[in-house]
Amino acid sequence: MKVGRYLIILLFIMTLLIVFGNNGIIDNFIMKEKLSILQNATSQISRENDQLKHEIILLRNNPQYIETLARNELGMVRKGELIYKFPE
Repeated sequence: MKVGRYLIILLFIMTLLIVFGNNGIIDNFIMKEKLSILQNATSQISRENDQLKHEIILLRNNPQYIETLARNELGMVRKGELIYKFPE
């Protein structure tokens, strides 16, 4: 009878360790969620890097792109162009 009690207590302690201990089931679940979040962030940063690389290539090699940026973002105009402003 004593062996049975010790065996049950041992199994109970092992179950607690498996579920709640380091590298247990709960810890494993939390780590999988963190991994998923980090993978999503990594893929988003990779997409942003690809867009920036593309923009760098355009800035280095495409004068029309530079002119478009200067006109749209900086409000620049060419020499001799007339600007008409209409009241709203």
